[in-house]
Amino acid sequence: MPSVSTNVFVPRPAPEVFDFLADARNLALWSSGVASVDPEGVVPGVDAVYRYRYPGRHRPHVLVCSRFEPCRRIAFRGQRMWSPLGTQVPMYGFDLFPHADGTLVRLSVTSRLTAALLLLGPLVSMAWRRDLPADGIKFCELLGGVRPPAPVSQPSPAPHPAQPSPAATPMRTAPVPHGFDYAH
Repeated sequence: MPSVSTNVFVPRPAPEVFDFLADARNLALWSSGVASVDPEGVVPGVDAVYRYRYPGRHRPHVLVCSRFEPCRRIAFRGQRMWSPLGTQVPMYGFDLFPHADGTLVRLSVTSRLTAALLLLGPLVSMAWRRDLPADGIKFCELLGGVRPPAPVSQPSPAPHPAQPSPAATPMRTAPVPHGFDYAH
């Protein structure tokens, strides 16, 4: 069962971050694992059911809130998806750790695979290791955080060939949106 997680810091209180995550319609704004969520309102809580589209799938699937601990943890379990190689069940988890100046959020994705898809588990993990950090940055920026600045380079001798120099990271220059109901 491939599982990948990453942490991001959001400069907002835990209740605000939790409320944003509890509305699964907001997942489509930042998560690469959710292409869209039907716009009808659903009362957040355990067993809340949303209709969503997984990227690359043509028909909607069901996304169910499987854990709901206000200001601490929320998790969503996707519907089992069939393919000729087996089935996959995606699970998205969010753990919140309040701090004085914001909230540390652990984003995690677990894929339950069956049949021959089990053999592709390392590839599924590799894809999530590539995508989840980018999703975390998008999530953080959406809620008002910024990327950490790129390290300032001091003039130095040419880097050793085995140690590539770090790439610059662009900074957000546009004003940050306020409020949480961005999708609606």
